[in-house]
Amino acid sequence: MESKTNVLFLFLLITIFLNTTNKIQARQHKNPTSSSSSSFLVLALTKSSVSLPTPKSQTQERIKKPLESSVDVVMEPLREVRDGYLITLNIGTPPQAVQVYMDTGSDLTWVPCGNLSFDCIECYELKNNNLKSSSIFSPLHSSSSFRASCASSFCVEIHSSDNPFDPCAIAGCSVSMLLKSTCLRPCPSFAYTYGEGGLVSGILARDILKARTKDVPRFSFGCVASTYHEPIGIAGFGRGLLSLPSQLGFVEKGFSHCFLPFKFVNNPNISSPLILGDSAISINLTNSLQFTPMLNTPMYPNSYYIGLESITIGTNVTPTQVPLTLRQFDSQGNGGMLIDSGTTYTHLPDPFYSQLLTTLQSTITYPRATETESRTGFDLCYKVPCPNNNLTSLENDEKMIFPSITFHFLNNATLLLPQDNSFYAMSAPSDGSVVKCLLFQNMEDGDYGPAGVLGSFQQQNVKIVYDLEKERIGFQAMDCVLEAASHGLNQGS
Repeated sequence: MESKTNVLFLFLLITIFLNTTNKIQARQHKNPTSSSSSSFLVLALTKSSVSLPTPKSQTQERIKKPLESSVDVVMEPLREVRDGYLITLNIGTPPQAVQVYMDTGSDLTWVPCGNLSFDCIECYELKNNNLKSSSIFSPLHSSSSFRASCASSFCVEIHSSDNPFDPCAIAGCSVSMLLKSTCLRPCPSFAYTYGEGGLVSGILARDILKARTKDVPRFSFGCVASTYHEPIGIAGFGRGLLSLPSQLGFVEKGFSHCFLPFKFVNNPNISSPLILGDSAISINLTNSLQFTPMLNTPMYPNSYYIGLESITIGTNVTPTQVPLTLRQFDSQGNGGMLIDSGTTYTHLPDPFYSQLLTTLQSTITYPRATETESRTGFDLCYKVPCPNNNLTSLENDEKMIFPSITFHFLNNATLLLPQDNSFYAMSAPSDGSVVKCLLFQNMEDGDYGPAGVLGSFQQQNVKIVYDLEKERIGFQAMDCVLEAASHGLNQGS
């Protein structure tokens, strides 16, 4: 077994060297024109997690054919697993339901794929949560599945960072065929890397994507047979050609989501709303939001970047100014704050992050839970009195326990984080107290790539609108349970 694993891993490393696609380095493509000005799609996101995710040493960077007619409103469950929000994709004929992460930090949509097996190296969640049997797509069981051609624009996109050669040349087409553009050889296999060493390897496939009332023919996605640290597929929501919004025809419009908090993990009666199209960016719905402009750079054209100007802790009159790297890009395209639903916690660079910790410490009088800090890797943990071990009553008074944290973005857009989005209980209360930790992390290697990341935990109970037409992102803190109910996604608890 160990020999097989080593051979597979060696194969993956060779594949990376010869043929690596990094989500952050995707080539920019012109966005397709949507053929329907009134189409929109409503989906549901769900979250399930058996335990609180442990902090990462660095960010989890998971860094077109438009529809020909309008799309009816579609409701589907968005389920929560581990440290992300899942969307169910129905692919193939007959349709096979595959649950994948919703990831605003990458473009490629891929599913675990295998007619006999799916190999996931060091994927403990696969074994512990029994994800294997319910999350694998089988091409042999779909009569409409086929492999993408090397001449496909999607094939060009997924190989855009490999080298300057045409994918059909990589596939072995003759010079004559290349000159005439007549080669129909399959798109070469690819490798796609993520932060922390995550890696997937597979082929580019095409099949029908069913969205309840609308079929999307010839949907392009990665059919992945082997991965490293990636047990679940991903629906890329970036601005590239391969992303799900792009292939649905919404990349020139936008989408919005409202993530439910951790306490609704594994609750089958409620799902987080995800809306694509006109309804997500309608004037009536966006009037109450505060918008900040997207930051664009040729180095990361398909990612969602914004500028962070300052952070206010508690009632301090003077906000803490952040370094310029969080507000703008340098000459190489590094910097800015990445919005990434595929990263759990918000990451900030040093020395600003350390300064933030010092400010928080000066305002909190509860005893430190240093043993929890050592065990979990979080930086600020405190033992908070919890009378009668009633965590619910404590949560209602939390604004009196920990100072508020407010983000100030470019264009005078502010976001006061909901009270549960900063400090979180590590376990159930016992002996009249509970340990709560700050769920922020230090941004390692901040000199390359984004200077900071706004993670999904800090996005909970916040409506976030991606207005791609006006290139801006809006924020509004709200109760996402009520937002889910307004879309019929709350069936009661």
